[in-house]
Amino acid sequence: MRTSEQVTFGGSGLDRADELRSDEGLLQAAMTEGRARSIVLWRGKPLLRAETLDELVILAPDHPVLTRYKVPPILLGRDDSGDLILAHDISAWVPPGLEPDQLDSFLDASEQVHPDLPEESAFAELRRVMTRLSPRDAELAATAKAVFGWHLTHRFCARCGKESRMIRAGWQRACDHCGGQHFPRTDPVVIMLITRGNSVLMGRSPGWPEGMYSLLAGFIEPGETIEAAVRREVWEEAGIKVGRVSYLASQPWPFPASLMFGCRGEALSEDITIDPHEIEDALWMSREEILSAFAGEHPFLMPARKGAIAHFLLENWLADCLD
Repeated sequence: MRTSEQVTFGGSGLDRADELRSDEGLLQAAMTEGRARSIVLWRGKPLLRAETLDELVILAPDHPVLTRYKVPPILLGRDDSGDLILAHDISAWVPPGLEPDQLDSFLDASEQVHPDLPEESAFAELRRVMTRLSPRDAELAATAKAVFGWHLTHRFCARCGKESRMIRAGWQRACDHCGGQHFPRTDPVVIMLITRGNSVLMGRSPGWPEGMYSLLAGFIEPGETIEAAVRREVWEEAGIKVGRVSYLASQPWPFPASLMFGCRGEALSEDITIDPHEIEDALWMSREEILSAFAGEHPFLMPARKGAIAHFLLENWLADCLD
């Protein structure tokens, strides 16, 4: 496996069992006969072992809590034994004393415990725990979060406006009114390691915690290549022209539904002119300063969140092992 494939959410070789998604009879038989198991999400948070928050909790698909909320499960794939892996969503549950503002915060450290789910289990924010999970659990949780999030925001047909329904084990929506067919979307995003000599370009968005900087990033527009998007975004956000661009690594990022294309670019100038409508600040940081930030010793700079592709690219740049 290349270094670039070791990024968080980089995959575990999961057999996604596409050929089974349309076979409702087989799926129902697997659930009835005990040949299926399910992970559980609540408002995008996976159910984890509470003590360590490093392992998904697995339930039988007929668990009373899962059948209570009437949301059809998503087929995530098939494990090495041949059993099916499903995902159930119980977002309709409202925990006592829920504080919605905390769920929407940049760093959600809250945990929710359902009284009828196994003891020593809790729902926790995926970004908080993503680096603790095994590659398989990370892939399952990220996939389930992204697909359930798509269903939440795409209930109605984009062609006629009528409500559509989930089909193909969660991987498609169909509109019975106009015949429209809709599929889970992934938004392509470029994230750029822009270097000049011994320095890398860093930026921050409004609302981030004080001192947090990361690599510049932005959505790829229709009719645009990855390389063109890198050059455009850096010019728009920081006023810097970029020459040679090369692809480094990718990362599915289910917050809510992006595919991050990590690239390296060579800056042709150093003078920064930010667009305040795009970012709050940008600056050049030397390799030594980034190393100090990673060690927690920099006077103000907080490193990119561990587990994010920005952290992965910077870490491998410091080690001189980007491939």
